Amino acid sequence: MFARTLAAVAALSLALPASAADEDKSRAAPEAPEAYVPNSAAKTFTGTFGGRTVRYTATVEEQVLKGEDGAAKAAIVTSAYIAEPRDPSRPVTFLFNGGPGSGSVWLQMGAFGPKRVAIPSDAKDDGGPPYPILDNPDSLLDVTDLVFIDPVGTGFSHTIGDTKGSEYWGVTKDAKSVAQVIRQWLDKNGRWNSPKFLGGESYGTTRSAAVVNELEGEYNDVALNGVILISTVLDFGAGAETEGAELGYVTTLPSMAATALYHGKATAPSVSQFVEDARRFAIGPYASFLLKGQNASAAERAAILPELARFTGLSPDYLERADLRVTSGRFYKELLRDRGLTVGRLDSRYTGTDYDSAGETPDNDPSFYGIDGGYAAAINAWMRDDIGYVTDQRYVTIGNVGPWDWKLAGGRDSNAYLTVAPYLGKAMRENSDLRIFVGQGWYDFATPFFAAEYALSRTGFPQDRIEYKYYDAGHMMYVRDEDRRKLSQDVRAFIRAR
Repeated sequence: MFARTLAAVAALSLALPASAADEDKSRAAPEAPEAYVPNSAAKTFTGTFGGRTVRYTATVEEQVLKGEDGAAKAAIVTSAYIAEPRDPSRPVTFLFNGGPGSGSVWLQMGAFGPKRVAIPSDAKDDGGPPYPILDNPDSLLDVTDLVFIDPVGTGFSHTIGDTKGSEYWGVTKDAKSVAQVIRQWLDKNGRWNSPKFLGGESYGTTRSAAVVNELEGEYNDVALNGVILISTVLDFGAGAETEGAELGYVTTLPSMAATALYHGKATAPSVSQFVEDARRFAIGPYASFLLKGQNASAAERAAILPELARFTGLSPDYLERADLRVTSGRFYKELLRDRGLTVGRLDSRYTGTDYDSAGETPDNDPSFYGIDGGYAAAINAWMRDDIGYVTDQRYVTIGNVGPWDWKLAGGRDSNAYLTVAPYLGKAMRENSDLRIFVGQGWYDFATPFFAAEYALSRTGFPQDRIEYKYYDAGHMMYVRDEDRRKLSQDVRAFIRAR
């Protein structure tokens, strides 16, 4: 079964390496730390973005992290797209993906970079190469310079010499290294007084919150104008599917409703209205029923069952056997079992065919294997062939980090219930200009939209500075052409409104 705690945390995860030691060895550069020379490549292009023609320089380069003794320990690769002539008054936006263990390929070649890979927009498999690599008019280069960051163990980034990857693999360790890279990039490029935005997708939203804490949590801070959260996971307790935990059933139900409607297992005038009804049912009668556990009355159970069947598209008999609590993994397998199909986790519009129709959970996620080939080919072709970045390193699209250290600073209680959301609330209270953009797909089970709403509506968040936008796709909503354009327009407006 896809355990939801791990599923949400590793929203784009594949198999981990055999051991951390093996991974450290495979990703370490051969040069001695004291002799290490950073790798880089740059080339100037022209493109039209947001209706405006922009001449820009693409620079792929290693940002070297050093120890207290001055020796090089790791090289984090950034891909920067800077409009020419250079203007320090322009905003600069730092972006990364998630995993943990995912390179920035997805946001870079799918949403905001100057080039994009064209894969099917209608939730179909991307098949085999060649994949068209096109100019991306939806890039944000007309309103902001862009810096994509690949943390250690992702993309072309790697450790140096005897440094172990485990020194960078953890919520706080990773955030410190990314914050250090941002500071170094600002130093080198003279951009300390530029308007600044930070953005991430999936675990990248977790990273965003932790990086904000590193950037703004001390006196020598890097103040931000905005944080862009795409497919958000901040509160891991809210999505945990473990015995005795009930909140995950509440936060997932509206995503089940949207999926049931999409596949014709429910009826409603619109997805927005249906999920709003599902929200009200989930946080009201359903939550009350779940919290009572075995103390819920037979009358309450009888009232909940038909509504749960209506929203999930599952039969009352199945729901009874599941004790009116359906995990996401079971839902993927059961919803379309009568058609011999499963639905995707990252994007439940996608369907797949398993080895057979028995069993409780799918063999794999059709919404991931339906897109991965095109993105891997595109990032390597763009960086190596077009920009001219020469390296023996393998571009890691996803995987290859771990074990991950999930501990947060603050003592035992901070880790008994894992959430990084308070980092953002504190930053907003202490920075009156800091705003948050939240973009969510209706069909995303890796980071359900209702769980994001729950996390950001807790005490301590100025609600008037949080903006929500919703899309008719899943976790990577930009794979759908209409939603890529809408996401671009929404984020562009968010940046302009600073």
